[in-house]
Amino acid sequence: MLMKSILAAVALLAALAQTLAAADLRIGMIGLDTSHVPAFTDILNNPQNKAHVPGAKVVAAFKGGSPDIASSRDRVEGFTKTLVEKYGVKIYDSIEEMVKHVDAVFIESVDGRPHLAQAIPVIKARKPLFIDKPMAGSLKDVLEIFRLAKEARVPVWSSSSLRYSKAAQAVRGGSVGKVNYAEAASPASLEPSHPDLFWYGVHGCESLFTVMGTGCETVKRGTTADGKIEVTGKWKGGRTGIFREAKGYTGVAKGDKGEAAIGAYDGYAPLVAEAIKAFQTGVVPVSPEETIELFAFMEAADESKRRGGAEVSLAEVLKKAGK
Repeated sequence: MLMKSILAAVALLAALAQTLAAADLRIGMIGLDTSHVPAFTDILNNPQNKAHVPGAKVVAAFKGGSPDIASSRDRVEGFTKTLVEKYGVKIYDSIEEMVKHVDAVFIESVDGRPHLAQAIPVIKARKPLFIDKPMAGSLKDVLEIFRLAKEARVPVWSSSSLRYSKAAQAVRGGSVGKVNYAEAASPASLEPSHPDLFWYGVHGCESLFTVMGTGCETVKRGTTADGKIEVTGKWKGGRTGIFREAKGYTGVAKGDKGEAAIGAYDGYAPLVAEAIKAFQTGVVPVSPEETIELFAFMEAADESKRRGGAEVSLAEVLKKAGK
């Protein structure tokens, strides 16, 4: 009789664990001033969306917003209204209060400058965190976010959706062998409050680092024949990676087994799926080292511009930022 009771209790606990594992994660969003907010929320909350990612729902948010950036100031109220009225998301007056009601967090603020301050209460609450591009408004803040995350043992990562295009992921997986040369192009509109490539050029730079990986040592910034931004990075072992400003998303990766086109945009769903997987497993898909190097590349490009196109080492800008 006792054995039957024990077995029944074990079965009940197993069923409960399975139910909890299957339950949707409660997602909180910080910064409702970008089109990513309704797009990501629909992917997660709407089963009728063809790109639906199961396993999580956006249930809470902190509005945020940056009065000195028009694209934030002019859109935050509209996106907030959409989340409340269409998806039933509850708005909280503080991040500290919001994190009490969620399992994981997306920082979506279009402005990278407040990301560090927004990340601190999330990390203190030990909630897994995804930070949308740009990870921060400065390399120094990127380093500090990762330092705090490591100290608290909280999974934190950042990425552009361009990293998860099928073509870029195939190359990263070895489809052309070891990549010795790559070019990636994307729009690179500027926002005066941010280093030049942080605001939008980060998309193309993310594609570049997806296929090249870490190991960039120096950066030199110039211009294309039509006056657009061109940044050439030199990697260890004589490898070269180039970012160019362009109207669309394009690129090429050349390896010891062939070459392939890269840079295409395949929607937000692959990125959202990776974020949810990271929340569920506690394992981030992009290492802090790679993201830090990506932002050092972009910061070095600005420093090269300030020096009239001189070659700048990533080690120098990292040291200046406090690493």
